[in-house]
Amino acid sequence: MSNIRPIRQDEIDLIHFLLYKLNLNPNDYPISEEVDEYEGGKMGSISLGGNVDTYDGDLIQTEYIDSDGTPVVITLTKDNQNHLLDLDFWKVDFSKLIDYPRPDQLIFSQKTA
Repeated sequence: MSNIRPIRQDEIDLIHFLLYKLNLNPNDYPISEEVDEYEGGKMGSISLGGNVDTYDGDLIQTEYIDSDGTPVVITLTKDNQNHLLDLDFWKVDFSKLIDYPRPDQLIFSQKTA
């Protein structure tokens, strides 16, 4: 079941931060004003538009430790038209995301940093 809603400012801020981390201009990657929550918003994953069948790769992946101490993997993906596709959250124990991450809480591997 689809759960379309307006994108939140904290989601926009996170996406822009990830794009800046890649030295990409957020103006080159417009973000839809509406998003579709996966799993009813349980883990925080959102579709940024487009068709999941057009997935063409991950732009960046980072990690965050939720307030309950559980790691969360966050991935920004693109489609085959080079548009943003998803902001995907995977909490390793599949539990509900408690706190939405701020950019200063993200952990990057050496190859991303």
